[in-house]
Amino acid sequence: MASIFTKIVNGEIPCYKIAENEKFLAFLDINPLQAGHTLVIPKQEVDVFFDLSDDVLSEIMVFSKPIAQAIKNYTNCNRVGVSVIGLEVPHAHVHLIPINGMNDMNFANSKRCFSAEQFETIAEEIRKRID
Repeated sequence: MASIFTKIVNGEIPCYKIAENEKFLAFLDINPLQAGHTLVIPKQEVDVFFDLSDDVLSEIMVFSKPIAQAIKNYTNCNRVGVSVIGLEVPHAHVHLIPINGMNDMNFANSKRCFSAEQFETIAEEIRKRID
């Protein structure tokens, strides 16, 4: 059965898209720790992140780099933290999270709530900052 992320890739479930190419898709996390919390996924469905081929593993980070910079520019955070956990969805993915301190990446923290309009505004603001 296809993961929820594969359904997003296939257009069966909508998302707040940040960037896309033939191999990867980046979109806002709908249960974000911070405004701008973005997920980057390979379009190929692979469960475990380190089971990705060496080429795809390096390419996902290169794909993520300008997105992380755009998130930083939009949120004015100190850093964009990167996390690979992989327990919540069986599809390899990277979390890009704007942070100002270590606790900002604590997944036990309450998730932020945004309206559809707020999510779209956040996505648009990040998209227009991608070089």
